[in-house]
Amino acid sequence: MANTSSAKKATRKIASRTAINKNRRSRVRTFVRKVEEALAAGDRSAAEDAFRAAQPELMRAATKGVLHRNTASRKVSRLAQRLKALEA
Repeated sequence: MANTSSAKKATRKIASRTAINKNRRSRVRTFVRKVEEALAAGDRSAAEDAFRAAQPELMRAATKGVLHRNTASRKVSRLAQRLKALEA
């Protein structure tokens, strides 16, 4: 248990930051899942729309420190690759 006032405040900040990050991570997973579901269904236009929505969401998560930059870039790249394969 935190004893000093600064430690108590730090605990509160950590709890609120954790909740925010959890929400952001959940949003990213939802957007990515929508793209993957559209790809699995073979619906090209829905997959493109979902990808256009997911890309900035992934990059925003990277900017906010929820995901590493390279992880977000890798996910975008792999989704784009799968989308391109669907179109061919």
